[in-house]
Amino acid sequence: MPAFNTKTISEFKTKLAGGGARPNLFEVKIPNFPSGLPADTWGPDEARDFSFFCKASQLPGSTVPAISIPFRGRILKVAGDRTFDDWTITVINDENFKVRTAFEQWTNGLSKLDDGTGITNPSSYMADAEVRQLGRSKTRGDTDNNGGVGNNNVVLRTYKFFDIFPTEIGAIDLSYDTTDTIEEFTVTFAVQYYAVGYQGNDQPVPDQEAVPATLSPEDSTNSLPLQTGGSVPGSN
Repeated sequence: MPAFNTKTISEFKTKLAGGGARPNLFEVKIPNFPSGLPADTWGPDEARDFSFFCKASQLPGSTVPAISIPFRGRILKVAGDRTFDDWTITVINDENFKVRTAFEQWTNGLSKLDDGTGITNPSSYMADAEVRQLGRSKTRGDTDNNGGVGNNNVVLRTYKFFDIFPTEIGAIDLSYDTTDTIEEFTVTFAVQYYAVGYQGNDQPVPDQEAVPATLSPEDSTNSLPLQTGGSVPGSN
């Protein structure tokens, strides 16, 4: 029987790259709204505000179910068709209501409040979005302990969601009893599919590339065609 290899806390420490990925270091962008909506629904100001106000998001999940095939008293399981989970974000609401209003206008384009009519061409009511997992340092695996110098954080992983549209805008509860709280709401999107690990101008992003922790309006329009096939960066 092989000897059990006892692992120490010091060994664990050396394996934990960057001290571990942190769930509070992320960035969400929706550079553009669908073409079927009025042009003033979502502009650089709304995109920039949203990048600050999106306080919670998710790195996406998906499911590949198993298909069970009976054979002579046994069950053979083979891979089925992949499905993509809905994507939910949480947004801080300010007194301008600009971000919430934009999402309300998006859903109103899908199905109007008064008569239920809406945009019929899916290409005209779907858009793309992205979520970036950021690191604590300026470069991946930084050992200089200087953090994100110059307000830069390395992009550890990027996910781009293709052809999304909102299926639910969460209610905002109001109460005389609620104090010391800022309003927030959720938005849930249907997702056609997502891609992993590349961004910007059809070019792969080096692992060490850093992005500004705060976006300029120009940055908010620099979307990212990602590769959907092949290996995931960093998986080799």
